[in-house]
Amino acid sequence: VEFSYPPLKPGEGHDSHSLPEEWKYLPFLALPDGAHNYQEDTVFFHLPPRCGDRTTVYGVSCYRQIEAKALKVRQADITRETVQKSVCVLSQLPLYGLLQAKLQLITHAYFEEKDFSQISILKELYDHMNSSLGSTLLEGSQVYLGLSPRDLVLQFRHKVLILFKLILLEKKVLFYISPVNRLVGALMTVLSLFPGMIEHGLTDCSQYSPRKSISEDAGLQENTPRLDDYVSVSAADTSNTNLGMGKGGRKTSGIHSLGDQKANVPFSQSEKTCNGAQSSSGTVQRLKVPSRASPASSESDWETLDPSILEESNLKGEHENTASEQAENLPSEGVSSESLPITVQPQANTGHTVLVPGLISGLEEDQYGMPLAIFTKGYLCLPYMALQQHHLLSDVTVRGFVAGATNILFRQQKHLSDAIVEIEDAHVQIHDPELRKILNPTTADLRFADYLVKHVTENRDDVFLDGTGWEGGDEWIRAQFSAYLHALLAAVLQPDNEKSLSDFGTAFVAAWKNTHNYRVWNSNKHPALAEVNSSHPFQGQYSVSDVKLRLSHSVQNSERGKKIGNVMVSTSRNVVQTGKAVGQSVGGAFTSAKSAMSSWFSTFTQSTQSLGD
Repeated sequence: VEFSYPPLKPGEGHDSHSLPEEWKYLPFLALPDGAHNYQEDTVFFHLPPRCGDRTTVYGVSCYRQIEAKALKVRQADITRETVQKSVCVLSQLPLYGLLQAKLQLITHAYFEEKDFSQISILKELYDHMNSSLGSTLLEGSQVYLGLSPRDLVLQFRHKVLILFKLILLEKKVLFYISPVNRLVGALMTVLSLFPGMIEHGLTDCSQYSPRKSISEDAGLQENTPRLDDYVSVSAADTSNTNLGMGKGGRKTSGIHSLGDQKANVPFSQSEKTCNGAQSSSGTVQRLKVPSRASPASSESDWETLDPSILEESNLKGEHENTASEQAENLPSEGVSSESLPITVQPQANTGHTVLVPGLISGLEEDQYGMPLAIFTKGYLCLPYMALQQHHLLSDVTVRGFVAGATNILFRQQKHLSDAIVEIEDAHVQIHDPELRKILNPTTADLRFADYLVKHVTENRDDVFLDGTGWEGGDEWIRAQFSAYLHALLAAVLQPDNEKSLSDFGTAFVAAWKNTHNYRVWNSNKHPALAEVNSSHPFQGQYSVSDVKLRLSHSVQNSERGKKIGNVMVSTSRNVVQTGKAVGQSVGGAFTSAKSAMSSWFSTFTQSTQSLGD
């Protein structure tokens, strides 16, 4: 890191090259592996918090390269034909697309200067972001900027639902593609299908320790820097420094932004002590529960909750005790005892969503208990993983992950993951046959996926409304997945619910009930779900169209089906060639046979939008 604003470590200069121990992988994340193959790229990544406040640091990096001969000012340390740099923003707000849009403009302008010592533009970006970006943006659609479920459905079609369920089961899921912008875009778009996940569900998703790190808690807090802003800009830049070029002649230029002074999100007392960030506002819009509520929530102890504490008979006592302990740590002003979710989550009385801190999850939840506490207790979300982080895949403190990689070494070591998602081919490779069986879509699931694909593909050619219309648009798709998840939650709460749960997959629901996120969600009552229809959105009688859907799904996804498809294509090709060799008259017969065979095969491989015809 060549330059940072404000400095990454207190008491050091902006051009200091030293990094906090927790952020030792920052240069490898901001300047991705194989970047030299692309003129420019964008990376989303997550860093662990600098102390025990459980707040993920969201990183966005824009990479570019320029020919050295094009520079107006060429320092002595530039010895290669091209110069590669990244400008990076670190934020406490998960505004990936918004930060990317601003950062791409600034990175372009910075490179256009053709003089990397001109760092004033980076400082101006820091000031601009802190004055214009706030937590209120998390409540609008801007948090989803650049994340397109439409493109995801067009690419993966019905497999989108399989990805959704894989993450619900908290499996080890690895996404793979180059360049990085396609990787992180697809991965974060999948997460955006979970209600509230991007906005409030990732605050605990990067709790990991680098190798050879100093001991947590005691050691870290003594060396913790004071963050004066939510957004701190650390730019690893200026090639006129005396720092020698690293391997490959690459340098990192980064604006490190950790928050926003003007964002109206007061810290709780424990966070103020840790971060040194004082809020000038006296209002308390949203409370953040102290992260380390009990020794059980320590970073190393990732085991899921003991089911016995979550049983109905123990709920009342457990929650009252926890609540009394929590109340001592919470700011007193503006907080009544009724606002704490003891056993019942309060419902929204107004038009906008009311969020309350979940006592067990530590996440800000709505009246349905969303977002689910998936990325907690050692289940990591790493949109981009550097090769230097490879050890995390087998770390005993990491119980699972949703991670992205561009290096083929990650993909080759299949034993380290439950599923590999190859984005280029839209292929979801699940290694365990039992898991494949659990995730095999039910008839109702296939109808749901077919409904999504039809609406997206039918509206695909509308140039004027592409992505902005309701049906088949991005917001519409997110609404469908939200309704699907709410229906699943409501169905689980019903007595004698075997029939309704079978539509979601009996084996899947049984596996899901063993996950940490289900146990945390089930430990609270959510009366708002009483108003939700507790059956699968696409339940109904089996029909001929369902048979076609099932056949299509089998042929397109099973290895055997693919082999049959390849044989059919090659056979029809040979038939035509043989027909031409035998003669025109016989060839006509063979050609008609080929067309008949092709039409038969098309019933299996045609796009699902025409299956109902």
